[in-house]
Amino acid sequence: MRALVVDHGEAGPVRFADVDEPVPSSDEALVEIRHIGLNFGELNYVDQWPAGAVHGHDAAGVVVRAASDGSGPPEGTRVALGMSSHAWAERVAVSPASLGIVPEGVDLADGAALGIAGVTALRVLRKRSLLARDVLVTGASGGVGHFAVQLAALAGARVTALVGSPDRAAGLRELGADKVLTVLTDLTDLTDLAETECRFDLVLDTVGGPLVAQAWSFLAEGGTLHVVGYSSGQDTTFPSGELFGFGEPRSIATYGDMTPTSGELTDLLGLMAAGRLSAPVGLRGDWQDVDDAVQALFARTVHGKIVLDVL
Repeated sequence: MRALVVDHGEAGPVRFADVDEPVPSSDEALVEIRHIGLNFGELNYVDQWPAGAVHGHDAAGVVVRAASDGSGPPEGTRVALGMSSHAWAERVAVSPASLGIVPEGVDLADGAALGIAGVTALRVLRKRSLLARDVLVTGASGGVGHFAVQLAALAGARVTALVGSPDRAAGLRELGADKVLTVLTDLTDLTDLAETECRFDLVLDTVGGPLVAQAWSFLAEGGTLHVVGYSSGQDTTFPSGELFGFGEPRSIATYGDMTPTSGELTDLLGLMAAGRLSAPVGLRGDWQDVDDAVQALFARTVHGKIVLDVL
């Protein structure tokens, strides 16, 4: 069968290859993949995976053989895979713990957009009550950002979305952002934010770099800054004394939760079925055109997620 495998050469980060058919264990289902979802991290930091390995974590498809031990969904069930290794192949053996059942009325391709981005946003935002709280989402036009804006608004937060250019601000108010701020210096300068005189109870940061130190200065007493990505690729330096303060302690939290995602996928898909959550698919195409899709991802010309059809 065909699959996208890790390529450490100049033609990478992935290439097509013929690989062996998966052999499911007794507690794994065999899923025929119909769509795959690309993520910046798994492609930009591809050197963290062995060359030749089937790549990818997010996808959606149909169960063609249920787990022989009786666990998981039956044959014919439409499913989304989230944070599931080796997902970018025509067929995948996967644990039910990494599957979410896609309800009727939800596009299977939208299920492929959830995975890492949707689960990350949901897990971070569940860390505390957000009702009538102030939340800042940086890099809000990306996959995690789009989901975070929607989910925070659903939870009753006052949401400020921060983006890097005017065109990336499009649609964020419709998703639930109360304020949309544009920072024209690659998301490293929060001068405009200072004019709002707002202090945030929660910051969900996907950008990293100098922005983290600046966002810290806008954190309310008792607030938390969750660092879930570092798309800027820049270092973070805090001015001397910046991490000292009186009042209720503030905190910085990292994120790297790779535990099974079935529960969160089920919740997110349920919100989609109810019309309360939309998938931020900014580019839909054929997986034959994966090289073009990767270039668009790296060039940051896509708002939201990239979903490719497996044909």
